[in-house]
Formats: sequence, C-alpha cells, structure tokens
Amino acid sequence: MLASALPTVLAQARPTWAEFVAAWSLFRDPIITAVAAGVVLGFLSVYIVLRRMVFVSAGITQASGLGIAAAFYSTIHLGFAFDPVFGAILFALLASLLFVIEPERLHLTREALLGLVFALAGGATVMLGDRISQEAHDIQAILFGTGVLVRRLDRDLVLIVGAAVLTLHIWWFRGLSFVSFDRTAAAVQGLPVRLLNAVTFITIGAMVGVAARALGSLPVFALSTLPAIGVTSLGIANLRLTFALAALLGLIAALGGYMYAFFRLFPVGASQTVMAATLVVVCLLIRAASRLVRRVAR
Repeated sequence: MLASALPTVLAQARPTWAEFVAAWSLFRDPIITAVAAGVVLGFLSVYIVLRRMVFVSAGITQASGLGIAAAFYSTIHLGFAFDPVFGAILFALLASLLFVIEPERLHLTREALLGLVFALAGGATVMLGDRISQEAHDIQAILFGTGVLVRRLDRDLVLIVGAAVLTLHIWWFRGLSFVSFDRTAAAVQGLPVRLLNAVTFITIGAMVGVAARALGSLPVFALSTLPAIGVTSLGIANLRLTFALAALLGLIAALGGYMYAFFRLFPVGASQTVMAATLVVVCLLIRAASRLVRRVAR
C-alpha cells in the first residue's frame, strides 16, 4: 500500500513551473552563472580535448578545490581571512602555470606531472577538510557542486572572467588554435608559441577557478571536457563550427542540468554532469545514424 502511494507523494512534492516562475528572483543568478560557465567552458573544452589534455582540466579543478579549502582553513585556524573564490582562482592559476612548463625540463612526462598535481591537490583538500569540519558542507560543494544558490560575487566573477576569456579567444582565434593543434607549424610561421601556449593554460585556469567556486569541481570538469568529446565525435571538419557547437552543448548541459535538478529534486552538479555525458551519447548516436544512412544510400 505504502509502496504504491510513494510515486504519487513524490510527484506532489516536486516543484512546478508556477513555483519556479514565482521564485525566479531566487534562481536567476544560479541560472545566469550556469549558462555563462557552460558556454565558456564548452568553448575551451575543444582545446582541452583536441590537445589530449583532458586530465589537465581535472588537475586544475582539483587545485581550485584545494584553494577553496585552504581559504576556509586560513580563516578558521590562521586568522587570515580571504574569500574562497580568490583561493580557487589563485590555486587554479598556479596549477595552470605549472602545466605551462615543459615537463621534459623537470625530467617528467606530462602524464606524470598531471598525476602529481591531481593526487597532491586531492589529498591536500581532504586533509584540510578534516580540519574544518564545520565547513564540511562547503567542501562537498567544492567537489560536487551546489549551484542552487550562487552568491552575487561568484556570478559577477564568472560573467567578467568568462567574457574576457571568450573575447580573447575569439580575437586571437587563429593563433591560439594554430598553436594548440600544430606547434611546430606555428613556430615556423613565426607565431609566439610560448606566449600563446601560456595564454591558453592561464585562461583555462582562470575560468575553471571562478566556475569551480560557483558550480563545484565535478560539473566544471564535465563542462570543460564532455562538450568537445561529443562534438568531435560528429567528425565536423569546420573548426569554428566545432567551437560554436561545443559552446552550445555546454550551455545545454549547464542549463538543462539545472532545470532537471530543480524539477526532479536531484543535486545540481551531478545533474549537470550527467546531462553533459548524455549529450555525448546523443552525439555518438547521431554519428552512428548518419553512417548507417550513408551506407543505405550507397
């Protein structure tokens, strides 16, 4: 009897469109933040995936989480207070600068450097989290994202940094894309390879840092990798179209994940991550269907 009544009870407890519209002022900032982060991270995901540095994004998001935990620890135990969002940005940029260094100079492979950053940042985050148990809910937000309520400061930083990063990448599109996909040819053409390479990593680090504080590390990692994985699976030859579609998929994943979480009562960060992964599956199905159509047409 109870089991049969449970679906009805859950359905009645779920929010409605009327409730969403009535509380729009409450959800406006999180949605704006999610959309902005989804578009910019989706755009940047093309660099991350085509350069085969997916776990660079994981390392940077983990480092930004460490920065947030360090900010809480400093405030509670050291008496030096600063906003966690600046801790996220600082540590994300430090990780980005580390990746700019040619790993061969350190007698390491890039994979080894990635593993070092990811493991060190992850372990240190857990250790600091153990010392700031009263902020345990914030540590959970770092890892999985809360996204339900976003501070105005976080929203403004995502918008400002996102606009600056996207503008710079569109303005320097030829040079940044050339260096990302063929460094040797770019050097032959006389492009400043080191500068452009550094700009790529630093802008990724800055955007990941501000987005991780607002959305959480898990959805930020998903939004900075999965849109490009989905788009590149379609086999599109036009590079500009690839970037545009990746930005669109990032927007859909961020906004769609938020809306699904609201109406189905799931955690926002997890919903955005699953939505991004679902879009990859959809792209794979589209590619398979197009191949099948071509075979039948022959």
